[in-house]
Amino acid sequence: MSTRKQYLKNKKKRRPPKRRRWLIPLIIFLVLILCSGIGFLVWHYLRSRPIPEDTVRNYFSLLNDGDYEGMYALLTESSKDSVSEEDFISRNQNIYEGIEASNIKVSFPSEESSSKDTETVTYSTSMDTCAGSVSFDNQAVLEKDSDGAYRISWDSTLIFPSLQDDYKVRVETETAERGSIYDRNGTALATQGTVSEVGLVPGKMSGNKEEDIQKIAELLDMSTDDINSLLGASYVQDDTFVPLKQISKDDTDTESKLLEISGILINDAAERIYPLGAAAGHLTGYVQSVTAEDLEKKAGEGYHAGSVIGKSGLELAYEDTLKAVDGSSVNIVDSDGNVVETLASQEAKNGEDIHVTIDASLQQTAYDQFSSDNGTAVAMNPKTGEVLALVSAPGYDPNEFIMGMSDRRWEELNNSENRPLTNRFAASWVPGSTFKALTAVIGVDSGKIDPQENFGYEGLSWQEDSSWGDYHVTTLTDYGDQVNLENALVYSDNIYFAKAALKIGADTLIDRFKAMGFDEEIPFELSLTSSTYDDDDNIDSDIQLADTGYGQGQLLVNPVHMLSMYSLFVNDGSMIQPTLLCQDGYTGKMWKENVFSADAVETVRNDLIQVIENPSGTGASARIDGVTLLGKTGTAEIKDSQSDTDGIERGWFICETADSTDTPIAVAGMVEDVKGKGGSSYVTEKVRNITADYLGK
Repeated sequence: MSTRKQYLKNKKKRRPPKRRRWLIPLIIFLVLILCSGIGFLVWHYLRSRPIPEDTVRNYFSLLNDGDYEGMYALLTESSKDSVSEEDFISRNQNIYEGIEASNIKVSFPSEESSSKDTETVTYSTSMDTCAGSVSFDNQAVLEKDSDGAYRISWDSTLIFPSLQDDYKVRVETETAERGSIYDRNGTALATQGTVSEVGLVPGKMSGNKEEDIQKIAELLDMSTDDINSLLGASYVQDDTFVPLKQISKDDTDTESKLLEISGILINDAAERIYPLGAAAGHLTGYVQSVTAEDLEKKAGEGYHAGSVIGKSGLELAYEDTLKAVDGSSVNIVDSDGNVVETLASQEAKNGEDIHVTIDASLQQTAYDQFSSDNGTAVAMNPKTGEVLALVSAPGYDPNEFIMGMSDRRWEELNNSENRPLTNRFAASWVPGSTFKALTAVIGVDSGKIDPQENFGYEGLSWQEDSSWGDYHVTTLTDYGDQVNLENALVYSDNIYFAKAALKIGADTLIDRFKAMGFDEEIPFELSLTSSTYDDDDNIDSDIQLADTGYGQGQLLVNPVHMLSMYSLFVNDGSMIQPTLLCQDGYTGKMWKENVFSADAVETVRNDLIQVIENPSGTGASARIDGVTLLGKTGTAEIKDSQSDTDGIERGWFICETADSTDTPIAVAGMVEDVKGKGGSSYVTEKVRNITADYLGK
């Protein structure tokens, strides 16, 4: 066989090898992985290179936290050579905290990584200050350190662009004046006045320094430690006037005794004053310096560390109107004190005055009547709802809070058994028999009580049936067998009104209580405790129901609310809304309209007039010649059990002008315990005197 034939034969026998089609894609895949890995390494390298903006951002973040040490750590070594850490911290802290900088923000027009050893970063800064917001553009030069991190090349222009190292930032203030509080006749209840500021000049003190300091401490109700601490302050020199305490200009006796001591100096000072003192303490309230909590809560409302704020009473209720916003400016000044740039400024804004419905003369009269008791007195125009007097006795003198109160005095006020810091006109109390007038109108209006019906003679003690066990309703006066509504009110018959409540029923009573505003916030400028009839919104037994009818049980009534309820007797069954804001031409606003029918109100109104006009009435001693008054006495027993003889007796009296008059008035008075003082008649005399004084009788 020829060679050619053999070759062809062998070629035919061999199978051609398969092509490795998977090899090419694999090679491509490996190349892609290699390329992507290299790309990732390149990206990671570029990404991990330091970004100078991050250093600037970190610097201002530390500034917001007040971490000046941390800020200093971000400076270049050359910057640290030119400014010590102590000087750096002092300059930054004094400036930023001096202008009350907060909410400091920084932003950048662009950000990118850099390989340069030195970078200039452009950024924008904004912040809030005591004089308003500040914003500016600035530049920072950053240098890489040996570790490749960027550090800040610092000088004072990093704080503000125009601030050179020998320049200062100065805050200038213009004090605004807080608004005053005036009564309806323009008499000041709270205003800016003049007080005496007592101080010492150390270099003029006598050789008996310790003895003199002891005398001063006693006269000013201060401790010797407090005085020595003030004298030992770092700023004090021999000729320095060191303020100790403010006293009233009227305290001439203390002032003359102080001036006998060598080194004492007394200057006039402007201060918030309360001319009525304790007579209106709970009404006016007082102001004090803002706290850190106040500043946080009132951020952006014009308050600063030196501001005052209303803490109670009218000062608190009308804070937004009365508050003063001091003017201020943040200036950069050169080494000669010349203003280089004003960074921010705001004008001073005086607070607005308010006029309230209170009659200062009547307020003082009412306080004088009750000042020796633990009690309250409230007076109101029942036709307009304008409150004429709000007294809590004993009161506190708000001037003491302004002029400086010693720890001893604070403890005395807090621990006194008479609780002068307790606001009694804002609280709610067991109303006793004053509530019988309201039980009466509920009964008549609902048709459950016939005013002429004789409930039958029961003597001085009664119970519905034997299921009441040992419990009896008792009354004080046996007025015979004509037990109708008028006599029950005139003689204040507990048994009649216990029976009346059972006739009316709990559901009807509760429904009418709610219609009169029980368990409801009283619409008034000052916060008042709501009136309630039970702690679980229910009257749980017939005994409780009976007791509720004559003003006991679980009844608690606020005095201002009580006067609003009594106003329905001169407003055809509608209740006036109480108010304190004096408004020209104000004619009143009804809080609860048409609670009772005019006929039912008229019936009870006439009986309440007889409580005073009838010589046998419990309120007869309140009669004023030439004036028709309606009224009701009340004595509420507070005791652990019916047999308890050690309980206290709350004494009440309410009276109200019943006929048309140019000077309508309603007055409610309450003394916490009248046992041994004549019961409710003790209060009746006081309320009559307040009413007569207002009416000029």
